[in-house]
Amino acid sequence: MGKQMLRIAVADDCTQRRLVVEGQLINSSASELRIACEKARSELNARELVIELNRLTAINQEGENLVLELMRLGVTFRSQGAFTKHILAELARRIRKDPACQENFHVDR
Repeated sequence: MGKQMLRIAVADDCTQRRLVVEGQLINSSASELRIACEKARSELNARELVIELNRLTAINQEGENLVLELMRLGVTFRSQGAFTKHILAELARRIRKDPACQENFHVDR
């Protein structure tokens, strides 16, 4: 089994806290991102939380479930690359089918 790799960089400005995520969003790395998001959300001070999925190389069901959960909470996602854009588009379709979640949902491309 290969080593799971996830890199999370934090970038702040006066309007946003961005988590720049690269690597594999699977198993324990999904938990790592969840913890980073909880910490970031607790320190927003009226800023927007944006997750940039850059160079995402793999995502499993646990990773998808986390992204869906964060979308439902109103976290904005940005992406680079065809693979990541496709995954986010598929997850966005799931959210759009749930009327209760539509008002908090936002994905930048």
